[in-house]
Order: sequence, then C-alpha cells, then structure tokens
Amino acid sequence: MPTVRRIEKIKRVLAQRQPDLRVVLEEVTNTHNASAVVRTCDSAGVLYIHIISADSKPYPVNEAISTRAEKWIEFDYYKTTAKCLQALKSKGFKIAATSLREKAIPHTQINYCQPISLVFGNESQGISEEACTLSDFLIKIPMFGMVQSLNLSVSVGIILYEALKQRKERGYRNTDWSSSPEFHRIMNKWLKS
Repeated sequence: MPTVRRIEKIKRVLAQRQPDLRVVLEEVTNTHNASAVVRTCDSAGVLYIHIISADSKPYPVNEAISTRAEKWIEFDYYKTTAKCLQALKSKGFKIAATSLREKAIPHTQINYCQPISLVFGNESQGISEEACTLSDFLIKIPMFGMVQSLNLSVSVGIILYEALKQRKERGYRNTDWSSSPEFHRIMNKWLKS
C-alpha cells in the first residue's frame, strides 16, 4: 500500500506530464541511446513514446542508463511508420520530424503549443522517406561545427525543452488534465509500480 507521501508525489508528477507532447522513435536500435531517450522523456514530462520497429525485438532499455524511467512512460508499438504517424494524425497530432534535409527549418520556428509528435530516426540513417512524407514539419537543430549531427538523446532533449519553454511561456503547459479517465488509469498503474 503506497504511503500518502508517495500518492501525492505520483499525483504531482503525473499532473506535470504532457500527454499531447509525444516522442516517436523510428527503428532506434542502440541500447545506450534508447535508454537515454527514455530518461530524457521522463525528465521533460513526456508520457508517451511511440516505437516504430519492423522486427519484434523489445525496445532496448538498459536500466542502469534509464534509471528505471521506463516505469513512468507509456510505450506504444508499431510495425510501420505509416501506421504510427497516421494513428497520431487521426487523434489530432501534428507531426514534426527531425531531418538534415535542406528544406528542414530550425526547431525553434514551429509552434509546440498544440498536440504534437516529434519523430526521431535511427542513429545511422535518420528518419525514413515515409516519415518525411507524412510529417507536417521537418525540423533541425542548427549546427555550427564540422560534425553535422548530435547524439539521439541530446537531440531529443534540446527539442523537448524548446517545446516546454514555449508551452510554459504561453500558459499551455498548465493545462489541467487530472480529471480525465486517462489520468486516473495511469495513476492507478503508477501506484502499483
């Protein structure tokens, strides 16, 4: 039986979650990166991570790196990019995919104060052509060095914290969702963890 203090902490942390700010990982296979992304998402208040993986291997989480943050994240699994992104679009989400393509705009130039899913590709290829086509926005983090990429979890962190900054400045982050059935379902799940 959880203590009153534990119940209050769970309620407070869950109330800070952003159920309409989601992370999509397309074919991410590196255990270190996958685990660090989970930890970053938990820290930034992300509730849902959508995993796109053509094979049936479980999402590769190393608990030493994630610090068990996966307990506080909801994972949704998809075999194809199209199924994942179309499912999110049908729920009203805009799709912003990270890309180094020339037409990608700086990540600070889109509005994160709306239901939005952020798509990150795998470590070697980035996002697929299909993800590019299905996205509403292609975004990139400006680079000024010789190397034109960042570690996956660093990229996720930079973009998520830009989203949180915008949401806080515009009062969007303060949306109360604690009376929703989703909140109560997840709270009950967390209380059992």
